[in-house]
Amino acid sequence: MHTVPNNWETASFIELPGPKVYEIMRLRQQVFVVEQDCLYCDMDGLDPQALHLSAWRHDTVLAYLRALPPGVSYPESALGRIVVAPAARGQDLGRELVRRGIELSLATWPGAGLCLSGQAHLVPFYASLGFETASDVYDEDGIPHIKMRLRLET
Repeated sequence: MHTVPNNWETASFIELPGPKVYEIMRLRQQVFVVEQDCLYCDMDGLDPQALHLSAWRHDTVLAYLRALPPGVSYPESALGRIVVAPAARGQDLGRELVRRGIELSLATWPGAGLCLSGQAHLVPFYASLGFETASDVYDEDGIPHIKMRLRLET
């Protein structure tokens, strides 16, 4: 496991210790299932293929996303399960998380492109980080989403 400054970590699924997997899954359930009142199967079989980027304070996960290789969710590489713990919101942690996710994906899968399926109300946030809409709004587990693709400089 590679620890980066400010308690940021990037790890493959196999590198994640059990207690950290538990904390990450707990946060994902807390926000995506309970807070957003959305019943869906979070454990979708894609975590073993992903790189997991997370910010920690001691043993508490503050922010998390998974980066998927090209061909898993989309032809491009993809960011998903982007989440900031409720207690850590309002500190631009989400912006830093996505920036780091972009850097990780572009370095790991150069030339593959990058996309995400974002909640529709977050389009301005993702657009401010260089993403542009790539689909109409669609329903994903009862929540309006939109596919967004990172604008790459040519």
